[in-house]
Amino acid sequence: MDLALLRTFVTVHRAGSFTRAAALLGLSQPAVTGQIRTLERQLGRPLFLRQARGVTPTTIGDELAHRAAPHLDALIEIAETGLDEESGVRTLHLAGPPEFTSLRALPALTPLTAQGLTLRISFFANAEETLEGLAAGHHDLAITTARPRGGLLTSTPLCDEEHVLVAAPRWAARLGPTVLREGQVVLEHLPVVEVHESLPLVSRYWASVFDSRPAASGTVIAPDLRAVLECAAAGAGLAVLPRYLCQGALERGEVVALLDPPVPPLRTYFLVVRTGTLALPPVARAHEWLLRAAVDW
Repeated sequence: MDLALLRTFVTVHRAGSFTRAAALLGLSQPAVTGQIRTLERQLGRPLFLRQARGVTPTTIGDELAHRAAPHLDALIEIAETGLDEESGVRTLHLAGPPEFTSLRALPALTPLTAQGLTLRISFFANAEETLEGLAAGHHDLAITTARPRGGLLTSTPLCDEEHVLVAAPRWAARLGPTVLREGQVVLEHLPVVEVHESLPLVSRYWASVFDSRPAASGTVIAPDLRAVLECAAAGAGLAVLPRYLCQGALERGEVVALLDPPVPPLRTYFLVVRTGTLALPPVARAHEWLLRAAVDW
C-alpha cells in the first residue's frame, strides 16, 4: 500500500474535510479526492461518507486510521529528526494571545534557545483564528482559551487564570464599603476600560459574580490588556484583568481590587497541536517546558 495514500487518508480522517486536508498537505482538493478514491479502490471498501460539510469516516475508515496513524506519525518523527540533525536548526512556530504569550510563555521557552531552538511568534487575540492557522499548518503549537473539537487538533489544559476587578485607588476610596454591600448596583455607574466594544472580560465577570450582564459601556477600548491596565491605573475606569498581569500593580498600589468574590472567575488556557505532531522534537520539547512552567503560574 502506498504510504503517500495512507498519509493523505490519515490527514483527511483527522481534518474531517478534503478541503482542509488539501491545505495541510499542500495539494489541490481534486488531488486529495483522487488519492482517497484510489485507496478505496485498492481496499474495495468506502473509507468516508461524503456530506454537505466535510466527510465522516466509515467503520472501515476508523479502523484503518486507528491502525495506520501511529506508524505514520513515527515515520514523520524519524524524517523530521533527521532533517533537524542535518541542518542544526530547530524552529518552533508558536501562536497565542499577545499578553499571555509575552508575559508567560516566552520567558518559559527562552532557555530552549540556548539548546538550539529558534522561535517564531504570531499573536492572535481571537482563539478561532489561532486554531484555524494551526490547522492550516501555519503554526506548530498554539495557546488558546478555546478547546478545539474533532480529531485534527489535540489540546492539553495548561493553566487557569483568575480574573480580578480593578480600578485606580481614587475610585475605590470614592466607593468605599458600598462596593461590598451593593456591588453590582454601584459598579454599573463606573466607566469601563476594555479590549473590545462587546466588553468580553467585564461581561464574563458579571455573569460569574452577579449572574447578570453589565449595563455599562466602554469609556476606553484598547485591544491589549497591558494598555487596559495602564488606563485603569491612570483612573480611566474599572477593568477586569488576569491576576498574573495586574499582580505587580496591585502590590504597588497602582490599582485596587474592588471585589473579592468567594469563587473568582477563571479562564482556562490550552496548549494545542495538530494531532501526531507531538512526536516532533521541537514541538514536544516546547510543550513539555510550558506544562512544567505552568505549575508555578
